Amino acid sequence: MPHPAAQILVWLSLAFLAQRLLPLYLSLFSLLLLAIAMRLCARQLLKLLKRTRWIMLSLLLIYAYSTPGAALIATWGVYAPTREGLLEGALQLGRLLAMLSGLAILLSLLNREQFIGGIYVLAYPLRWIGISRERAAVRLALTLQYAEPTMGDTAADWRGAIRHALARPVTQAGQIELQRPAWQNIDVVCLLFSLAIILLGVR
Repeated sequence: MPHPAAQILVWLSLAFLAQRLLPLYLSLFSLLLLAIAMRLCARQLLKLLKRTRWIMLSLLLIYAYSTPGAALIATWGVYAPTREGLLEGALQLGRLLAMLSGLAILLSLLNREQFIGGIYVLAYPLRWIGISRERAAVRLALTLQYAEPTMGDTAADWRGAIRHALARPVTQAGQIELQRPAWQNIDVVCLLFSLAIILLGVR
């Protein structure tokens, strides 16, 4: 199994590539990641899509009604979305779908401790500007610990979720263990793969 930091870098490079691809290649890329995610972690993917469904709908509507162009239905006048806006919105949804599919695959491969450990390794450059990566890792762990159950209950009881989010947090003594496995040869392959993807996206 590759190092968590290497896996996170691969996902970041794929997310970067999704922002650079032309519409046709983006469609194929998104469908490929979607198919892999549905095969490996359909439950995780559907959970992410459910949590972001209103964001995706809002994104499509914003582009459809704010992008200049020809009206999709001329008889609607100023209330009609534009063809160019719908195409641009669909393009952004394709990018978001690719990122969510890749994220679902990543979260199915890493548990919370491994994910935090990967972020801890990648946050090493923060030391150069005087920021403690240990504190950043602890804050991320606490955020994930309190946010995950709240997000899961939001759809069923959004009023209770808001009250829970606004309530004073109850601090408990605990311990956070950072998993930092040794780097392997496969991690070098992952790093080279990420670099190749980034160079492909830059061209």
